[in-house]
Amino acid sequence: MELNSPLLLCFIAFVFALAGLVKGVIGLGLPTVAVGLLGLVMLPSQAVVFLLAPSLLTNVLQLATGPAPRAALYRFRWLSAGILAGTWAGIAWLPGADTPWAGKGLGFALVLYGLIGLAGRNLHVPPAWEQKLALPVGVATGMVSALTGVFVLPAVPYLQGLGLQREELVEALGVSFTVATVALLLGLGAGGLMGAEAAGVSLLALFPALGGMMLGQYLRQRLAPALFRRLFFWGLLALGGYLLLRGGF
Repeated sequence: MELNSPLLLCFIAFVFALAGLVKGVIGLGLPTVAVGLLGLVMLPSQAVVFLLAPSLLTNVLQLATGPAPRAALYRFRWLSAGILAGTWAGIAWLPGADTPWAGKGLGFALVLYGLIGLAGRNLHVPPAWEQKLALPVGVATGMVSALTGVFVLPAVPYLQGLGLQREELVEALGVSFTVATVALLLGLGAGGLMGAEAAGVSLLALFPALGGMMLGQYLRQRLAPALFRRLFFWGLLALGGYLLLRGGF
């Protein structure tokens, strides 16, 4: 499909509205849903470019509305440094992302994250190990996000393992996702991988993403979060499995 295809643009708008809805309800998932669904009709390296503007704005808002943004930025400074380093190192692989294994990598990441969520068991990170693990976890997260556009592994299990309160966890997720998005934006811009046309589509995707996020926040007050979260992880598992099977054939 051409980028100026009305059908493709409508599909992109639908994907970001759905991704924003998921993020509004459970506090994460916009890049995962967006790249996963867009990966059905385009390469992951193309999908990553489209999600940058919606991801950046929604994550900045998530961080800014947390209980203590400055304290969170300081606490997770080494995680952020690792994400920056890992992302910029992974950018070098993006030209090779137009290969079948890139889709398999995205599928594997989605399946793994779905299984972790359905298992309902969070990793326990002792306080003494928080700062020791922060940098390597950040580097690994940056590499994964650069190659697949999925920001969640292994940062989300690590943050969940710290035993943070609900609002603290949402704020910490905002820190890591914001840093990952900024790193991708700078890396893709420096590498000349973000053209003007793709950047324009990314900016337009802000509107359905924000609309979906607002609707998700409204629904969050009226739905059982545990049920929605479980359906979300089942969806990731199914989508990741499809991408793995498609890549295998």
